[in-house]
Amino acid sequence: MTSLTPIRPRAAVILAAGQGTRMKSPTPKVLHRIAGRALLDHAIDAAEALGCARIIVVVGTHSPAVGVHARKRLGDASVVIQDPPQGTGHAVLAAREALADFEGDVVVTFADCPLLTAPVITPLFDLRASGADVAVLGFEAADPGAYGRLILAPGHVLLRIVEAKDADDAVRQVKHCNSGVLAADRALLFDILSQVGNDNANGEYYLTDVVGIAHGRELSTRATFAPEASVQGVNSQAELAAAEAVWQRRRRNALMVEGVTMPAPDTVHLAWDTRIDAGVTVEPYVVFGPGVRVATGAVIKAFSHLEGATVGGGALIGPYARLRPGADIGADAHIGNFVEVKKVKVGAGAKANHLSYLGDGTVGEKANIGAGTIFCNYDGFDKFETHVGAGAFIGSNSALVAPVRIGDRAMTGSGSVITRDVEAGALAVSRAPQSDKPGWADKFRALKRARKDKT
Repeated sequence: MTSLTPIRPRAAVILAAGQGTRMKSPTPKVLHRIAGRALLDHAIDAAEALGCARIIVVVGTHSPAVGVHARKRLGDASVVIQDPPQGTGHAVLAAREALADFEGDVVVTFADCPLLTAPVITPLFDLRASGADVAVLGFEAADPGAYGRLILAPGHVLLRIVEAKDADDAVRQVKHCNSGVLAADRALLFDILSQVGNDNANGEYYLTDVVGIAHGRELSTRATFAPEASVQGVNSQAELAAAEAVWQRRRRNALMVEGVTMPAPDTVHLAWDTRIDAGVTVEPYVVFGPGVRVATGAVIKAFSHLEGATVGGGALIGPYARLRPGADIGADAHIGNFVEVKKVKVGAGAKANHLSYLGDGTVGEKANIGAGTIFCNYDGFDKFETHVGAGAFIGSNSALVAPVRIGDRAMTGSGSVITRDVEAGALAVSRAPQSDKPGWADKFRALKRARKDKT
């Protein structure tokens, strides 16, 4: 009978103390977003997907908003401060006390690497399980440039890591580069870090020196490799856009593999939590903000924008529709061009095909909302609800002044301003009587022409 080696407990130290000056933005670098989600949250997501029992985020004093963000998600005990900043090794040491009672493996990751996912990191733990004392994630760079270089012996045995600023000409020719991601036993990692010095070009305590010290102790130091795109860091607005493009391409491809139809996938923008079932069609130039769910058979037509919305099976959205948070579109319902829906539950088979605003309330099954209809939901201070019953017919250019209820099968005349509830099956009309003045238009035009001819 084969016995399985138990998985050692895992913890993550996420380095988020960099100043990010190249972003040239008042927003801290790691709070910039990919797919609508902060870079830091992508790093936390990866650590959680790895099964890390403890996650420690190292922040700097220069960006208190980063600490606030991390504490909100993970709690106060998961945030430590590096002050003053003295390099990556010094940053990891800031987490020593927070992990003093932890027994297991620690992986060090970076909050500015949003494409670094759990499957990319997992091979480090595989190396640990096979006997490596220190495991490092590397990549082969097309342009090694300023990356640290991995100096290897046969069998991916890692001898040392040399930072680019400290490299000689021979080392600069090496294309095996350091991602910065490293895993080791907690006690060993902090023991070695306590011996790291700062005799280097930057006068900093490098995390990378852990490898050379471990190798000098005749410990096992190994490297595993990932595609360069998977470890891509973000240090500028251009790199943020490049990482966004990679993330979007990966997610669109995954959705198409799962059965989503996208005739022009490069024009579709997804959020980190967009969920689209097989059998959905997404036409060109559709934007999904966070919190969207689309059920099978739905069609999202071109130039629509969805956020915080649920779309039922077989529904037709757009073109040029906007679904805002709280929009809940039922099966086979139609939300057409230039229709905006916010915090409204639209029943199955209901239709709002043209030029309408539906905000706060409900639309019953198979109701029809005429073009130009407005739910007047706001009085300048408070929001109020409009409820349209099943099978109701709202005439074009109707203004429904909330709070108001339109009963099942009721109708409103076109151009009406409805300020009172309408009972089921009734017709409500609220507009001034039409008054005709024979010949007035001809006289008006003649007068205008005569005045123009005199000038």
